[in-house]
Amino acid sequence: MNFAKQSSLSLAVIAATAQLAIAGQQQQANGFIEDSSLGLLNRNFYMNRDFRNGGSNSQGINGSKPSSERNGYREEWAQGAMLNFASGFTQGTIGFGTDAFAYGGVKLDTGRGRAGNGLLPISNNRTADADVPDAYGEIGGAVKMRISSTVLKYGEQRPTAPVFATGDNRLLPETATGFQLTSNEFDALSFEGGHFTAFNNRNSTNSDDGLFTTYGGTEADSVDFIGGTYKINDNLSLKAYTSEAVNVWRQHFASASYTIPLADKQSLNFGLTAYKTKDQGEARAGKLDTTSWSAKAAWSIGAHKLTLAYQKIDGDEYFDYIGVDSIWLANSVQYSDFNAPNERSIQARYDLNMATFGIPGLSFMARYVKGDQIDGTKADPNGAYANKVGDDQKEWERDLEAKYVIQEGTAKDLSFRLRQATHRSTSFDSDIDEVRLIIEYPLSIL
Repeated sequence: MNFAKQSSLSLAVIAATAQLAIAGQQQQANGFIEDSSLGLLNRNFYMNRDFRNGGSNSQGINGSKPSSERNGYREEWAQGAMLNFASGFTQGTIGFGTDAFAYGGVKLDTGRGRAGNGLLPISNNRTADADVPDAYGEIGGAVKMRISSTVLKYGEQRPTAPVFATGDNRLLPETATGFQLTSNEFDALSFEGGHFTAFNNRNSTNSDDGLFTTYGGTEADSVDFIGGTYKINDNLSLKAYTSEAVNVWRQHFASASYTIPLADKQSLNFGLTAYKTKDQGEARAGKLDTTSWSAKAAWSIGAHKLTLAYQKIDGDEYFDYIGVDSIWLANSVQYSDFNAPNERSIQARYDLNMATFGIPGLSFMARYVKGDQIDGTKADPNGAYANKVGDDQKEWERDLEAKYVIQEGTAKDLSFRLRQATHRSTSFDSDIDEVRLIIEYPLSIL
């Protein structure tokens, strides 16, 4: 065998591979300014939540009152503006850039006794006149570096991983501070990983809030994750992630989505999602061993879409998470996540797109979810979920939504969304009626 020839061939292959890797998105960079974008999202948000059957609002000034004297109503109305800047990358083998944001909110209406829906901050001094500020805001950003089609960022970001994702379901979005690496070197395969150490909640102006679990209220030292998506073809994709909330839990995630095209304007979609959560390190939330999964099937035919879903929590503790959008289970809906210990839930949903009937931009949605078999009596007695829920508990929720997006003209992309939710349960959760009206107008400045 001619080892010299083989070595030369190997070096040539390595050089070609390296050249191919560098010839990714970075090679197409036009420059820091040339590829920059600047957008402004205006959002007007009204929300009320009416507690029924003896429930009460414990937020705002109500927190300083005896339970019997608290009102049973929350109401907030605010105007928000979100300015987002994303630079391009400098030219060369390694490109550098930066992202920045400025968010602000203005109170239009609420009272200290009606606050608590998460639109506006609430002062820790619940007896002060400034319990709910008239305005609040925040600024932040991240620096970034790109080699080929791989990007590393550090700073305040909005991660979207299924095991750690910031949410945007109130006036201003959540952000998290840390490192994130994303790689799209292959058309069908993408990877990402992150290390985050601080959080900015949806109604907070602090970029150094703790990483607290949603249901247990337990703080993790940091959150680390790695995972990716494999798109087998246009109809089938797989996701897998693993994460660690340091000294709280290790959490693993897997999902599959498969679409079967049928006749013209008809298709079937099947989705399967699963999480495995176990305590880690100091186990600050207590002993955890929970498998949470959901399966759904959706049939689309023209303007209509019918979805059925089943979800199960196999474990004696809540399925918990950090970050509003860090739950990808099918029955996590407007108010409830249907994630109580040992809970079983089913969902029926109907979507209607009125474009087929000559009204593009108008859509409707209705869904009903019912959960039962809830039993939290076997949770770790020294853990964060002890005594949160009893045995043989049940709940249900009905959600209705109408949305209209203007399709053309000066007000193009202006959207109006009206959402209503009704939730009822046995003694472990609140009975509420809720209304949200959200008006958004995005503007592309650069």
